[in-house]
Amino acid sequence: MARVAIIGSGFIGRAWAIAFARAGHDVALWDQDPGAPGKAIDFIASVLPDLAANDLLDGGKPDALLARLRIERDLAAALAGADHVQENTPERLDVKKAVFAELERLAPQSAVLASSSSALLPSLFTKDLVGRARCLVIHPLNPPYLIPAAEIVPAPWTSPDIVERARAFLVEAGQAPIVMKRELDGFVMNRLQGALLEEAFRLVADGYATAEDVDIGIREGLALRWSFMGPFETIDLNAPSGVRDYVERYQGLYENLFKQMQRRVDWAGPWLEDIERARRAKTPADRLVERQRWRDRRLMALAAHKRRAARDIGV
Repeated sequence: MARVAIIGSGFIGRAWAIAFARAGHDVALWDQDPGAPGKAIDFIASVLPDLAANDLLDGGKPDALLARLRIERDLAAALAGADHVQENTPERLDVKKAVFAELERLAPQSAVLASSSSALLPSLFTKDLVGRARCLVIHPLNPPYLIPAAEIVPAPWTSPDIVERARAFLVEAGQAPIVMKRELDGFVMNRLQGALLEEAFRLVADGYATAEDVDIGIREGLALRWSFMGPFETIDLNAPSGVRDYVERYQGLYENLFKQMQRRVDWAGPWLEDIERARRAKTPADRLVERQRWRDRRLMALAAHKRRAARDIGV
């Protein structure tokens, strides 16, 4: 069992707390807002019955998971004895710099200092730290207790041993780490998602498809394969002789498409009104929270199915 400090107990912090406590770790929650950790634990308690019903607590019980969580009002107390620190403060460079300076000062020298930052490169907020070799980004796809992929992003000076410790820690906690060789704007996930969103907005803005048609194409098409295979395995299985055969057959088609894709449309252009209108017709604004809960329940069902399928069919 490791000791984990969750620094920042909002949406991401509380989700990490579930993932790490489910793995059997002792988890301390701290936030600059004294009321945030209590709200986080209330949220966690509210979702644990659904997780248990879907057999997503790794055989544990909700009460046992809750018993591994504790609230700390003092930052030093939250960090005391920590093996792993997961920072989840606002996505602002000045905030990250200030927080990591405190983490370096107060956390045990042996602790891994990880940020959940989704956009800021780790070099930007760790370059002035004496102990910067133990700092890196671990960016989750939210919520990490349902979506196991998490990006490990080292700064140029991050120790390879720290990267390996972070990777092993995530694997042991049931996550699926993406270990980047070096930092890059957008990391891996946002670059892939961004490429898809750019084309989605182009198709709508140029009048080729509606927002719902694009959503259908992913929801009822590509995502069905992507829920258990990545793009390289997909094309490896989509040609008789594998990935090289696929490249020889279809690279020309995609090369031509790529030339047509070298143009941005402003996401906030007039087509945004059509996209928003279509979305609000499907989900009124006052039902967004309800729909978010629906999304999470669907993710629970999918995660449970994937676990069963991996056991019964194979990975």
